[in-house]
Amino acid sequence: MSTVENGAANGAANDAENGTGNGAGPGPAEVLPPRDVPLGGPRAMTVRRTLPQRGRTLIGAWCFVDHYGPDDVATTGGMDVAPHPHTGLQTVSWLFSGEIEHRDSLGVHAFVRPGELNLMTAGHGIAHSETSTAATTVLHGVQLWVALPDAHRHTARDFHHHVPAPVPLPGGGEARVFLGTLAGDTSPVPTFTPLLGAELTLPAGATTTLDIDPAFEHGLLVDQGDVLFAGTPLHPADLGHLPPGRTALTLTNTSATPARLILLGGPPFGEDIVMWWNFIGRSGEEIVQARLDWEEGDRFGEVQGYPGDRLPAPELPNVTLKARGNRD
Repeated sequence: MSTVENGAANGAANDAENGTGNGAGPGPAEVLPPRDVPLGGPRAMTVRRTLPQRGRTLIGAWCFVDHYGPDDVATTGGMDVAPHPHTGLQTVSWLFSGEIEHRDSLGVHAFVRPGELNLMTAGHGIAHSETSTAATTVLHGVQLWVALPDAHRHTARDFHHHVPAPVPLPGGGEARVFLGTLAGDTSPVPTFTPLLGAELTLPAGATTTLDIDPAFEHGLLVDQGDVLFAGTPLHPADLGHLPPGRTALTLTNTSATPARLILLGGPPFGEDIVMWWNFIGRSGEEIVQARLDWEEGDRFGEVQGYPGDRLPAPELPNVTLKARGNRD
């Protein structure tokens, strides 16, 4: 589910700063609580957004974390996101329940189901649509964005689908590694910066310790359960952040029921970015041009097979869009 909120990602400039500190090296985790964000379009789903925030723009190259559901589509109508554009990023779709149909201007027509990865590379420009299918009764998942580094942000459009096999975790539970390497498993899906993305499940009361890359910072999104993230309590919909410097990460499910988590990681990105609506650039002028190209040009191509009109771009804000990055 790509965001179609008016002014979606420029919320980083307006959110209250949260957390318990951003110090370098091992230390307590920063806790980024969610905020509810209504998405635009014909069906206004509400998502819980934890990245970006004023105090944290990125975790590695991960620059956007939306968490939604469980959503009874008989009541809400489910997801119906009309064709819309992207630049300078990769979208990562991962479901816990339901089914989503994807169409894009590369000509890809694909589905994503629980335990499956859809990764779309926008590069210089792509358009796509996403709709929940008639088979979906409960829609529940995450939508993530990855910022492309400057050297690759105008790359060609691309799409990958991958179904990672579950691998056991020390102390119990499983991991499904959809990007990068964890617990002895490596995803074959290519990325433009080193990344980690995995779904973890932990039984009630279980503790696991994972070997991690000390060059990576890490984020942990809690879908279900209460957990200790390197000793810091996290609750459902919280995103915890740890800076680089650790070679191991200990997670404990303090709940009486199984916990489900999304673990993200990567080396600090090191580049400032401008995020507005569905675009990532390096200057406000780039964003203005991308919007104009969507409204008037053919940069993004056409999405075939979606039964409706594409989304118009929102109006630009009456302020200069400025590049932002982490300052720790």
